[in-house]
Amino acid sequence: MKTLIKSLIISALAFTSSMAFANHMDQKTIADRTAPVGKVYRPGDTIEQPKATAIVASTTEAAGPRTGESIYKTSCSACHGTGAAGAPKFGDAAAWGPRAANGIDALLKSATSGKGAMPPKGMCMDCSADELKNTIEYMLDNSK
Repeated sequence: MKTLIKSLIISALAFTSSMAFANHMDQKTIADRTAPVGKVYRPGDTIEQPKATAIVASTTEAAGPRTGESIYKTSCSACHGTGAAGAPKFGDAAAWGPRAANGIDALLKSATSGKGAMPPKGMCMDCSADELKNTIEYMLDNSK
C-alpha cells in the first residue's frame, strides 16, 4: 500500500512538472523543435527547386588577379613562413637559390602539380596559373 501511494505521488509530481514545462513552450516553439531536419526523396518524387537568386561575380573576377603577396599571406605562409614539412622558408636565400636556378617555369610546374607534402597548387586551390606565378615570384623576390 505504501509503495502504491509513493508511486502515485511520484507520478503526480512528474506529470505536473512536465505539464508546467509544456505550458512554458508555445505550439510554434514545439513545432520548430520537433520539425524534420531533412526529407527523403524517392524515385519519381518532385523535388522543389530553390528560388532563383541573382548571381554575384566573385571578388577575384571583379578585382582581377590577386597579388602574389596576398596569396602568400592567405595560402602559403602557414608552411613557407615556418618551414613546415620541409617547405623553403620565406626570405631564406640559401633554400630558394637552388630552386630559383631551375627557373620560374620549373617552379610553377612543381607548385601546380605539388611536391613532397605540398598538395597541387599548395593551399590555393582556386589560384590561376598567373596567380601562382605571381606568388612564386613574390617569394623569390623576397628571398634573395
